Amino acid sequence: MPAVRFTRRFSMAHRLIADAGSKCAVPHGHNEFVTVTLEPTAEIDFGGANYAASFERLKARWHGFVDRSLDHAFQLNRADSLLAWFQQHEPHRLNQVLTVDGDPTTEALVIALWRKLEAILKAEGLPFRLAELGIEETPTNTVLTRGLTEAERAWDLGAWCDRADFSINDLLPPETWS
Repeated sequence: MPAVRFTRRFSMAHRLIADAGSKCAVPHGHNEFVTVTLEPTAEIDFGGANYAASFERLKARWHGFVDRSLDHAFQLNRADSLLAWFQQHEPHRLNQVLTVDGDPTTEALVIALWRKLEAILKAEGLPFRLAELGIEETPTNTVLTRGLTEAERAWDLGAWCDRADFSINDLLPPETWS
């Protein structure tokens, strides 16, 4: 059955603190592209609509999440002292701070977004499975996965990864997640 692929661009900032000597320890940003490939889980009736779901339906919630939550988010390690600064001085911006356990590398983000999109597909009842997800961090660097290991599924990146809402951290109350 034919697969579908779509791409969305977003801007982000992050810093990586595990290697204090790295130039990535200084907050910096990227214009990134996230590309997903979905495969239908059911046979398509090529005598009727000729698709399992329209592009509009497939992309609506995912693109809404990327545009509303990922675009211009600041990605931080949950142990980063900048997170405490935001909590104390700019708590109204916490919905723009993506947090993960460990450094917010592109590799960690690929795993987190895979889990988020699986939750969205399930919640929307879409007859598709996620076959591939890639993030182009720069024109010369892309991180790609075609599935997750059990360890990646169990990794405590944050409960937000496994919810079909617009959350990017677990710092805010549930009423802010939609």
